[in-house]
Amino acid sequence: MLITKTQIKYIQSLGHKKFRDAEGVFVVEGPKLTGELLAASNMRPRQIYALPEWIEGLPPGAVKEAITGVGQAELERLSALATPNQVVAVFEKPVFGEPDFGAGIHLVLDSIQDPGNLGTMVRLADWFGVRSVVCTPDSADVYGPKAVQSTMGSIARVPVWYGDPLSVLRKGGGQPVYAAVLEGENLYRIGRLDRGLIIIGNESKGIGAGLLEVATRLVTIPRIGQAESLNAAVAAGIILSHLAGG
Repeated sequence: MLITKTQIKYIQSLGHKKFRDAEGVFVVEGPKLTGELLAASNMRPRQIYALPEWIEGLPPGAVKEAITGVGQAELERLSALATPNQVVAVFEKPVFGEPDFGAGIHLVLDSIQDPGNLGTMVRLADWFGVRSVVCTPDSADVYGPKAVQSTMGSIARVPVWYGDPLSVLRKGGGQPVYAAVLEGENLYRIGRLDRGLIIIGNESKGIGAGLLEVATRLVTIPRIGQAESLNAAVAAGIILSHLAGG
């Protein structure tokens, strides 16, 4: 089936945050991620454009109303990837109830700029059972293409909120607040957490002064070698593995 210029223009427009926000949707590419979101109970596809072999491989009973079959040339016109992979889909943004910030562990991301880092941290939150991810408004958009791909489907399971983290801290009702810094308490001397908020800062500037002021503990991953710093997502993984793992 030939797709129209309007359809192509619409998909391409969703590469921009303002259009994703206006439409309440985001774009997914590739069979693995698309299949995982189709299987999620809280994800609704708006439109799916796919090669015949992907459509034929759908399990019995799969919802097919939103699917349009296309050829390789049409898929390439829709895709933002250098090498398109069988399917491009538009999903509605998932709707979550507001988490209980007074219970469990929550991840606070302060001005995270790299969408790959942000998406990876959402995936880490999913792995370690973190209740939610709270992002400052100037953080990358979790529904951007690179961030979505980096979540590897966790975007369907982890609530991601944008807003003032200080208001979240107030809702937390005295939750302990752990801030990841270069000069702080040795992470490995701290036990597992049942509840608390863990703050990860900007890739180059770290955590802003306002959030540092409300932190109850400053924690550091001990450095043995000579590296100046750790990638934000790598640091988040190490910290979550120790504080939230097990």
